[in-house]
Order: sequence, then structure tokens, then C-alpha cells
Amino acid sequence: MIDDTISNGGVGDEEQSPFEQAVAAYQKGGSAEALLPTFLDIIRSAPNHGPAWTCLCWLQLLASRPLAALKSGRMAVRLNPQDPQARLNLTLAMLDTNTKGVREQIQHIQKMLTMAPELKKELQQSVADGLERRGDWQALRKVRGWLFPSLPM
Repeated sequence: MIDDTISNGGVGDEEQSPFEQAVAAYQKGGSAEALLPTFLDIIRSAPNHGPAWTCLCWLQLLASRPLAALKSGRMAVRLNPQDPQARLNLTLAMLDTNTKGVREQIQHIQKMLTMAPELKKELQQSVADGLERRGDWQALRKVRGWLFPSLPM
């Protein structure tokens, strides 16, 4: 998921958007199944909200809905082609649906991480979160090995 800075609701803070509220609920341990309707509502009201599509794809993957995730992942990458999380999610959906083009996505992610190494830690945290929430996720284990071969399996 996207690790946006989220307001803590203190004095002087602006009210959180529905997207920020949904991301905060996820970060507090909310389940994919419970949060899917919220993210669907967000993209219905803001169809060009790239980060919402990225999050929706991630939740669909966690909920073992790879075909829906493939559609969401493609939209997320179309809206924000420089987002490594969107590309990671699309790659996972492609693997889970046996769709061609995985190598190209991995190469894009590797190039992004080379050009912006500060994104590496964020992506590693996302992978760890995914494996914690869905321990049987073989596609994610495979991608982790390709992107971060030095991490213990």
C-alpha cells in the first residue's frame, strides 16, 4: 500500500480525505475485504486518483481477486507510470493470472529503484506487509527474490 503521511487529527490539522482515512484504516490492520468497498467508492468518485487505484489493486491481490487486480493495476500504472508500487501490484496481478509482460514490469521497477534508491525501503516494507497479511502469496515471494535477492527468503 501507499505510505502517505496521514494527519493524526490534532489541533490545526485539516480533516482527512476519504482516501487518507481508508489508508489509515489499512495501516491500523484493517482487512482487505473490509476496505475494498471503501476504495471502490473512492475511485467511483475520483476515477483519475492513481494512488487509490494502486491501493485497490493491492487489496484485490490480498483478497485473492487477481482478475480484478489486473484491471486495477493497469489503470494505476496508466495514471502514474513512475509509481513503483503500482508496477509491483500490476506485476503480481500478471503473475497470478499468467499474463505476459512480467519481465518488462520488473525491469521498470528495477530502473526506478536505481534512479530513486530512497523508494527501495518503502517497497520492501510493502512486500513485508503483503507477506505478513497473506503468507501463502507465492507470486510476491517470487517478485521479492527478483527485486531484493539479498533479503532472506
